[in-house]
This record gives sequence, structure tokens and C-alpha cells, in this order.
Amino acid sequence: MTFLYKADPSRGQQWAKLFAERAPEVGFRVWPDLGDAREVRYLAAWAPPEDLHTLLPNVEVVFSTGAGIDQFDLSLVPPHIPVVRMVEPGIVEGMVEYVTQAVLSLHRDIFTYGRQQAAHEWGPLPVLSASERRVGVLGLGMLGQAVLERLKLFNFRCAGWSRTPRDIDGVECFAGHEALAPFLARTDVLICLLPLTSATRGILDKRLLSGLPRGAALINVGRGGHLNQEDLLDLLHSGHLSQAILDVTDPEPLPPTHPLWTHPCVRITPHIASATRPDTAVEVVLENLRRHREGRPMIGQIDRGQGY
Repeated sequence: MTFLYKADPSRGQQWAKLFAERAPEVGFRVWPDLGDAREVRYLAAWAPPEDLHTLLPNVEVVFSTGAGIDQFDLSLVPPHIPVVRMVEPGIVEGMVEYVTQAVLSLHRDIFTYGRQQAAHEWGPLPVLSASERRVGVLGLGMLGQAVLERLKLFNFRCAGWSRTPRDIDGVECFAGHEALAPFLARTDVLICLLPLTSATRGILDKRLLSGLPRGAALINVGRGGHLNQEDLLDLLHSGHLSQAILDVTDPEPLPPTHPLWTHPCVRITPHIASATRPDTAVEVVLENLRRHREGRPMIGQIDRGQGY
């Protein structure tokens, strides 16, 4: 029985060391070293090979090395093979850290003070208490809920929107299409943590973002495909949106001449909000291998119909 890793080779070597320590009975190989391809039962990949079924005829489970699976072409993975996204503490901790600093930067006017500093200006602004700032999260999965739990500790007025109803202590929850407009209307800082699917691609467009109060800000840590970048620029120009923090773009990176790079009200980071940490990721994968062998549901197994 072999486990094959097909992603960043340096991380693959870290995974190999951890597998050798924690599961020496499992053969471990890093792409493109397949060994006997007929022995490969498990594949962890950022994107599986196009000839998956032919190349690895006995693979039983495909794991994504990231929290999402939008980079997968699921048509390449036979329907009987489970696909499992990465659900591990390292990804959660990184996302909570990033979003918390982003919200606090917006809340405490760091953009404005940065522009003042560049102009050698000294201009204190009124300080709004966190309890007066309304934060809203699009997407109430594992990451969205973890972010809201942390933001609640600062006394922000927290809300979340999801496709199906959720009940989260201390969070005003909205669900379904009809609830989207009232959710947006009460949100000063909008955080996108939706999965990227055919239903959510381009969702952050002029129509949706115009539903936010004038002067609201956007934090996109979902995927670049969620955002209509031209609509964002229009709304920033009109003043309807005040600022945006983008950890993801489409494409990545943006072309050097793209106006988002130099916009004074936009901060861009290179898709670093959170990342899989080998130590915790391997622990979750080994637990899923045990679950698979015992016929139990695996952590993070996707519903192909929903796309996540």
C-alpha cells in the first residue's frame, strides 16, 4: 500500500519524514517517483494528473492538499473515488490570524494613516469602538465560524451568511438568497470565505457589493474568482466602498500594469492568508486513512453535487 504526494516537493519531503515517524507501515512516495503505480492506494495533490485512472488504476481516495477543491477538475476523478479536502488546524489558525489583523487594520484606519504618513501629515481620527463596527462573513463553514469566534472576542457586531441555516452563539445568522440583502445592509466590513463553485464564481460583483452601506470595506480571502475586479474598482472610485484587502486575485499574480496593484485603497497579499502545515496536516490525513479502512466517514469528504 502506497501513499503518493503530488504538490510542492519540499513539503513532500516533510510529509515523507512525518509518515516515516508516524505510519512506517505505509509506503510513501513523492511525485514523480511512483514506484509500482499499482500499489498506490492514496493520492494527495494540489491537482491530480489528467490520466489519473490510467496512471493509478488502484487509487482509492484523492486528498486535496488545500482547504478547497476548486482547482480540481472533478471530471478527471472517477465518481466512485472519494475526494477529501484538507481540514486541519494549521489552515484554521492561519486564516483566523490573517482575517483578524485585516479587520483590525480597517477598524483602526491603518489605510488612512498610511496615506497620511506618506504625505507627512499628522491627523488623528475619531476612534470607533469595536461594538459599533458591524462585521459580516460570507460562508459559515469551518473557516468562517472560526473567524467569527475570534472576532467576537473584540466585541465586533458579528453576522454570517450561508446557503443553509446555521445557529452560532453570539452571531446573527442569515441564510438563503432572500436573506442576503438584509445581511449586506447591516455589514460595514464584508469578509468572503465562500467555497468557489459555479454558483459563487463572480458573486462579489457590483450588484452584491452595492448592497453594503456606503463606505463599507471588503476582505476577500476566498478565491480570486469570487471577485469582479472591475466592479470593485468602480465602487472604490465612486466612494461606495472605502477599502479592500485582497489575499487572492484572478489571475495570480495580477499583470504588472493592473490598477489594483497601485490603488491607494487596496492592499494585496500573495495568497498567504493560510497554508497547510505539514505536521498537523499529516495527523489529519492519517486519521482519515484509519477512517477509510474502517468504513467510517472521512473528515472533509466533499459532496460532488455541491462542489465542496
